[in-house]
Amino acid sequence: MRMETVNREQKVIVYDTTLRDGAQGEGVHFSVKDKLLYVQKMAEINLPFIEAGWPGANPRDEEFFRLAADLSFKNTKIAAFGSTCKVNESPEQSDILANLLASGAPVITIFGKAWNLHVREVLRTTLGENLRLIRESVEYLVRNGREVFFDAEHFFDGWLENPAYALSCIEAAMEGGALVIILCDTNGGVLPADVTRGVRDVNRRLSPQELGIHAHNDSGLAVANSLAAVEAGVTQIQGAWNGFGERCGNANLSTLIPVLQLKLGYQVMDNSVISRLTHLSRYVAELANFPFDEKQPFVGRSAFAHKAGMHVDGVLKTRRSFEHIVPSQVGNEGRILISDQAGKANIWERMQHYQPDILKNDIRVEEAMVQIKSLENQGFQFEIAEGSLDLRLQKILGQFAPPFQLVDYHVWSDPLRGDLDSVAVVKLQVGEETVHIASEGCGPVNALDQALRQALCTFFPVIEKSELVDYKVRVLDESSGTEAVVRVIVETCLGTDKWGTIGVSSNILKASAQALLDSLYVTISKGNISKDLTAGL
Repeated sequence: MRMETVNREQKVIVYDTTLRDGAQGEGVHFSVKDKLLYVQKMAEINLPFIEAGWPGANPRDEEFFRLAADLSFKNTKIAAFGSTCKVNESPEQSDILANLLASGAPVITIFGKAWNLHVREVLRTTLGENLRLIRESVEYLVRNGREVFFDAEHFFDGWLENPAYALSCIEAAMEGGALVIILCDTNGGVLPADVTRGVRDVNRRLSPQELGIHAHNDSGLAVANSLAAVEAGVTQIQGAWNGFGERCGNANLSTLIPVLQLKLGYQVMDNSVISRLTHLSRYVAELANFPFDEKQPFVGRSAFAHKAGMHVDGVLKTRRSFEHIVPSQVGNEGRILISDQAGKANIWERMQHYQPDILKNDIRVEEAMVQIKSLENQGFQFEIAEGSLDLRLQKILGQFAPPFQLVDYHVWSDPLRGDLDSVAVVKLQVGEETVHIASEGCGPVNALDQALRQALCTFFPVIEKSELVDYKVRVLDESSGTEAVVRVIVETCLGTDKWGTIGVSSNILKASAQALLDSLYVTISKGNISKDLTAGL
């Protein structure tokens, strides 16, 4: 048996299908403006290929390709996606192929069936007719001056069932002049060992000019299958940022790229791009208005977060003990979580942010650990409320004095008032001044938040720049009914900085007030507080 060798210095080409296959994922949506911003962002990092949509499939993609015709990038090519012509149709008669050419995209990727089951049961045609569709469609597009990539749809399923026919589909695309052949695990059900065998068989029998992999994640193996394909000789990887895509998604570029480059030594992107992966991954999620998965490897907020006391003790002694790479290599950062599972090492590391010379056996470290564990037992959860955590640690260190005092507040609601159905009245003490103000809001918590902000923004202008971006309530003991203790988490944003604060009480408004006050304390600490207002505090 001939042994394949892999040149680890070779370049692995990234073909990004976030805007097409990624956008087919449930809950993922890109407007035309989003798509234009996206391609410009990816062109900045010299991403080689961006599959931007299916011309003619919907008005949004039509408009995008019309506007994209004016775009020109040095190292990035936009690809249009579509299918072969239809059964019993010539390429010259095909609206699908005509729309692909009219898009103006320099690269056209078309898919064709590579599984005899699909040919017979889905296309309802003969195996020979399917080969004609592939060969003539590719040939027609090449003749019209396009670089053509061929997606062998369901290749691995087809190869496992009828290898000779699956290979003949690829051969037909090569005869038509396809520049790249992409082997697709469209159902996402193939195992890495079969991917390896399939890729090697294609290379051994057909020797295509360039071979790619397109893997879906239905078995949780899209990244593993893509890695297996590269190790077997594939040089182009297809995927989507954050694993967006049909059903369970595509191979996650946010994971696949760093594994290939940092773990296996392939040349995928410039090192400066690798160090921005966390930012890029979050950028795509924000653009798609899709919740970011903080559990993602490499780029998630939890990727290098340490909670158990033993883990923290180890990572503080040597980062490699519990971190497989240096987080900054992908633009991420290590974090020490504080919870009821925390040991002294967790608390000590966090307190060093505010007093670098504090010793691990300092009595205040022990005091903080006891206090935090007690509060967590009452329902607090500081790993998602680091703003409140830091305030408590600063208080124990004697480094925090509240910039204002909430003297009193009253909130009431009247459902007959309309949208602004609630009123809050707050009385605050700021330095030597007393402020008494009322404000309307949509619900009691919003009214209280508005009243606090209006009362304080004159003294602390930074408050106007901050925004409450999330508010969550969780009932901690449902068996107690309306007397149950609730936990309120407030997330606040100031520019690109975000933090959580927390309140716990059997009174939902009191819990909300705790979280809101902590949020304002943190906001003010991040702003510029004038000396004359804080001198006497």
